[in-house]
Amino acid sequence: MILYHGSLEVIETPNLSFSRENTDFGKGFYTTSIKSQAISWTNRFKRRFGYGTLSIYEFDEQSLQKNISILEFDTYSTQWLEYITKCRLGESVDNYDLVIGGIANDDVYNTLTLYFRGFIEKEEAIKRLRYEKPNIQYCFKSQAVIDNYLIYTGKEKI
Repeated sequence: MILYHGSLEVIETPNLSFSRENTDFGKGFYTTSIKSQAISWTNRFKRRFGYGTLSIYEFDEQSLQKNISILEFDTYSTQWLEYITKCRLGESVDNYDLVIGGIANDDVYNTLTLYFRGFIEKEEAIKRLRYEKPNIQYCFKSQAVIDNYLIYTGKEKI
């Protein structure tokens, strides 16, 4: 499977020590299998700095060892919302090596604030957080999985 990462510079060797906290699935290296989605991420850098870079990787999910811990959300659900909520709050939620699932859209902060304060129910929060178009993110939370299973294959300047 081909995965993409949109950022300012090429990232040949992802290093989790540079990852941000309090993101959708917590600290990790985020990629997607949808090129247009990664280009959208890259365009944020392009608007600010005049360019962005799409790093491209090969990822063979089938070769993952059985001892690798994967959490996959097939749909926007209460479990997905609760996981994102905990991660966004910086709570330690897991020991997963890889988390796969939908992206919360740009209204995350406002929606989660309403949810945290009890102004909206879970179902309404989930509805507001979904993207209308298909999306997926692969959050690599283990440096060992990155080093052993994510292979850099190239880049594109955007």
